[in-house]
Amino acid sequence: MLVQERKDQDEYLTVERYHQVRNIIVLLVKMSEQKPAQQKISLISSDNETFEVDRNVIRLSTTINTMLQDLGMDNQDGGDIDMVEGIPLQSVNSAILKKVIHWCEYHKDDPIPPEDNDNKEKRTDDISSWDVEFLKVDQGTLFELILAANYLDIKGLLDVTCKTVANMIKGKSPEEIRRTFNIKNDFTPEEEEQIRKENAWCED
Repeated sequence: MLVQERKDQDEYLTVERYHQVRNIIVLLVKMSEQKPAQQKISLISSDNETFEVDRNVIRLSTTINTMLQDLGMDNQDGGDIDMVEGIPLQSVNSAILKKVIHWCEYHKDDPIPPEDNDNKEKRTDDISSWDVEFLKVDQGTLFELILAANYLDIKGLLDVTCKTVANMIKGKSPEEIRRTFNIKNDFTPEEEEQIRKENAWCED
C-alpha cells in the first residue's frame, strides 16, 4: 500500500513539474515576442497640430535628431524617457507634416543614404513604385514636400521629390517648363536672347 501511494505521489509530482516547466516555457516565449516600448516624439506643426511619432520613424530627420541631442533628450533605445514633448516645426504645416510622417513610416527601416558624391552620375529613373504613387500630388504639395524635406533634412525624401521635379522638366523647352510650372517670363526678347547666348554651353 505504501509502495502504491509512493508511486502515485511520484507520478503527481512528475505531472506537476511538467506543467510548471510548460508554464515557464510559455512565459519565456511571450517575453521574447514582446518588443521594447518605442520612445515617442511629439511634433507640433506650424498650425499647432500635434503628432506623436515613434523615435525610430522620425530618425530619418537629421534636424530632429540634432534637436534631441542638443536638448539631451535623445533616447533611441527606448529607456526611461517615454515621451519627448513639443518639438515645434514652424516651417511645416499639418497637412505636409502628416505626409512626411507617412513617408518616414514606410521608409523607417531604410539605411541612412550615403553622402552625395559630386563625381557620381545622378539618376532620376530609380524612384520606387511606392514613392511614385506617394508623389502623385499637385505641384503645390510637391514643392511643400521639397521644402519640408530640406528643412527637416530627410535626405531620402528630398532626393525622390527633387528627382520627381527633374523628371517633370526633362526634355522640355524653357517655354514648356514655364507653362508646366506656371512661371511668368518677365524677360524682354533681347534679355532672353542674351541669356541663351551666355548659357549656350548648357545645351551642348
